[in-house]
Amino acid sequence: MDPLAEVLRSVRLAGGVFLSAHFTAPWCIGVRIEPADCVRFLRKPTQIISYHVVTEGRLLVALEGEPMIEVDAGEIVIFPQNAAHTLANEPGIEPVSANLLIQQSSDGGLNRISHGGGGAPTHIVCGFLASEENYHPLLSTLPKALKVDVRRGASREWIEASVRFAAGELADGKLASSGVMSRLSESLLTEAIREYSSTVADEEVGWLKGVKDPQIGRALALIHHRVSAPWSAETLAREVALSRSAFVERFTSLVGMPPIRYLTVWRLQTAKLKLRETRKTIAQLADFVGYKSEEAFSRAFKREFGLSPARWRDQHSTE
Repeated sequence: MDPLAEVLRSVRLAGGVFLSAHFTAPWCIGVRIEPADCVRFLRKPTQIISYHVVTEGRLLVALEGEPMIEVDAGEIVIFPQNAAHTLANEPGIEPVSANLLIQQSSDGGLNRISHGGGGAPTHIVCGFLASEENYHPLLSTLPKALKVDVRRGASREWIEASVRFAAGELADGKLASSGVMSRLSESLLTEAIREYSSTVADEEVGWLKGVKDPQIGRALALIHHRVSAPWSAETLAREVALSRSAFVERFTSLVGMPPIRYLTVWRLQTAKLKLRETRKTIAQLADFVGYKSEEAFSRAFKREFGLSPARWRDQHSTE
């Protein structure tokens, strides 16, 4: 069992490839993936993770307030919060909006870009993972960009085979939206997070430290996948084959809070999003996130956020 992959599956991500771009130096484009780019794959995409696979040449990635990233053929750059960025063959070139360059497919297939001054070529394939859920603590703690080399790592053979499959689909002018492409997108994200998590200092605590541990990672996946289940420290410990005391101690030391406190935070964050995004009643939301009564849910919500659920919804419904 891979706890990280299992936790990411709990986010309910759908994925696909939507753009093939060919550039020749000099060139520079400004990029931000929009929900409209993903609607053929997901009805109401909200949380979007974008990525670019460099299949030929090299490029530079620039994000506001971040050091420039060089990406070579065989590498992928992933944007966990879908941050706006520029891609270029060299610094100092004025960017052109990618949206102005996209050539829409006439048959519903893959969109394309062909742009540049006729020099050295670069080819990239653009894809995404998206969810209809807005909040996930793992994704919110990641940096603006992650780079992963598909030529190495535990998932190398699977990723390389999937990229070859995508390349074949693209060569035929097909829209690469099959289950294979969703799994490829998940594999790329998992591999990037795995590489990044190896750089997290041992003294740090939080999601990444917890998810790297087989037992605690499994517990986190269970909490996120079944938020309304009547979890207790005992039942979670039993699920991951630890004693209660050993489980609580390990969870707290890695994640930075006890498991039931973490469960409460996740339930209330989930409820807060549902208050804004749905018209479920307070009683329905209480049941949805695992509270036995509306009163208990309202007390916990006010203790966490300083307002009752009804007042919080009133104040945020127009934001």
